[in-house]
Amino acid sequence: MLIPFEQLAPETLTGLIEDFVTRDGTDHGDETPLHTRIERVRRALEGKQAVIVFDVESQQCQLCLKHDVPKEWLADLDMLTE
Repeated sequence: MLIPFEQLAPETLTGLIEDFVTRDGTDHGDETPLHTRIERVRRALEGKQAVIVFDVESQQCQLCLKHDVPKEWLADLDMLTE
C-alpha cells in the first residue's frame, strides 16, 4: 500500500527519510552531508519520483522509486492525493 507523504506528520516523514538515508548499504561511499541526502529524498517525494510503501504484514515502511511499484498502486495514490 502506498502512503501519501503529505499525510505524515513532518517529524514522522523526516524520521522515515533519515532512517532510509542512513541504512547500511545506502551511502555507497557517498560523503554527501546528511541534510543534503534528506533534502534529495524529500524533493523526490514532492516531485513524485519516489513513494512511500507500507507493508501491512511486516508493518514496515520503505521508500521506493515510483517506477519500481505496480501501476495500480500509483492509481490508488493519485486518487488519495486529489
